[in-house]
Amino acid sequence: MESCDHILVVDDDDRLRTLLQRFLRDNGFVVSVAASAQAARQLMQSIAFDAMVLDIMMPGETGLSFIESLRKSSDMPVLLISAKGEADDRIGGLELGADDYLSKPFDPRELVARLRSILRRQSGPAQATDVAPANSITFGRFRFDMDRAELHEGESLVRLAPGESQLLMQLAKASGEPVAREELGDGSGDVTTRSIDVQIARLRRKIEENPRFPRYLQTIRGVGYVLLSD
Repeated sequence: MESCDHILVVDDDDRLRTLLQRFLRDNGFVVSVAASAQAARQLMQSIAFDAMVLDIMMPGETGLSFIESLRKSSDMPVLLISAKGEADDRIGGLELGADDYLSKPFDPRELVARLRSILRRQSGPAQATDVAPANSITFGRFRFDMDRAELHEGESLVRLAPGESQLLMQLAKASGEPVAREELGDGSGDVTTRSIDVQIARLRRKIEENPRFPRYLQTIRGVGYVLLSD
């Protein structure tokens, strides 16, 4: 199977690291592995990875500390994995810049699906079109294609984490109408209002000139959020 995406798996568990390396390769990825943040940094000096699967609980430097440092110089997609499933751990990872979070134990097929979803949303050139798709919404210099769940800034495709894309889709479908926090998310009951607020803050950093005083993605006090189009 031909592969084009190079994934770095960082986990101190030898068995899981080997399992993920084998499974990801079987699904068409090029895979490198590291047992620590230090080893990952050494690999990143010579290899440009397309995405990282990063364990939170590692001896020495934790995954959260690593991603916090990573985000100072890189926008590489990161999928966090951890035996901890509490909301605070998921939210902490998102706040530090993770694109998605998966709790152990997990089905490797879900890991592959989430990785592919993240990679589809990476920044990259988009083909210019003279006419915007009918099922799209524009705000400022941005256009959100609801058929493809893609955010465009001019001719460039803006990378969105899966949660960000889902929130933007829900708000775009209700453009101009407030959407309650409780109605946002994936409907699984595993998404807290605080995690929604974190994703909203990340979206604002991508689409607003001044995220502290948003023009398009506004808060409706006591209700939720509203997306205003041009």
